Amino acid sequence: MSKLDGLKETVNSWRNLKEQINNLIEIDELLQQEQDDSLSDELEQNKLKLIKDVEDIEVKTKLSGKNDKNNAIVSIHAGAGGTESCDWAQMLVRMYSRWAENKGFEFNTIDILDGDEAGIKSITFIINGKYAYGLLQSEIGVHRLVRISPFDANKRRHTSFASVDVIPEVDDDIDIVIEEKDLRIDTYRSTGAGGQHVNTTDSAVRITHLPTNIVVQSQTERSQIKNKATAMKLLKAKLYEFEQEKLRQSYEKHYDEKGLIAWGSQIRSYVFMPYQLVKDHRTDYETSQVDKVMDGDIDSFISAYLNWKLETKNN
Repeated sequence: MSKLDGLKETVNSWRNLKEQINNLIEIDELLQQEQDDSLSDELEQNKLKLIKDVEDIEVKTKLSGKNDKNNAIVSIHAGAGGTESCDWAQMLVRMYSRWAENKGFEFNTIDILDGDEAGIKSITFIINGKYAYGLLQSEIGVHRLVRISPFDANKRRHTSFASVDVIPEVDDDIDIVIEEKDLRIDTYRSTGAGGQHVNTTDSAVRITHLPTNIVVQSQTERSQIKNKATAMKLLKAKLYEFEQEKLRQSYEKHYDEKGLIAWGSQIRSYVFMPYQLVKDHRTDYETSQVDKVMDGDIDSFISAYLNWKLETKNN
């Protein structure tokens, strides 16, 4: 049924494009006859919508991976730079939450560790939406920020780093066997926001998978039972990704692409001063519209990455 729904969606998308083109032709013919400014505006708006819909379909044709349609589990960790990097990690969270909002996707925080003075040291969240994982694969790696520090009284320029990792959320029917004897489950008091109940009871859950040393945790739910269920879902997703990477003999490659969270390992740079520029170092795509990017407008970077990935694969 899932495969059938996917095929129906593809067919309906093409039918929708055909209908839009026919409407454009009709509006254009009326415009030639009547020279109505309102028709001209309507024609231009419909043309822009058609272009956007065609671009969306083009992107989806490049997402043919087994899990590309799945939800995305995203983890962000502050790197070299102390408070600066914690603040940068929080800025990235805002960027992805805005991106998800613009897509009509759902953004759910699973676990968060606040910075000592500002920002966050680490966070894990799930973005629920079709193709969320396929689209956000482009974000895996180290992100570098250059700006005048708001934490520096001398207004000096600082460089900060944060790493982003993305794995697919897997279905419950995926055959991943997790033995109880292989788990160490710890409970602790939540350190994040969430109300009196969350912060005064041991509702947070940390699960360590001993054979692989994979650690997951959840602390945003009020109930320990719900946090444990969420943590198990994260563990299952991480174990699935672990096995898939081993089968493709690219587990090291996945993490080499991220590298150390420091200078020289970045996949993308965000420069606020002395000029404004966001540049992806893999694809060479860049833009000077820094504010738009930080407000979640990263689709151009995603599209450029997918093109680069296809070209690299074909070569």
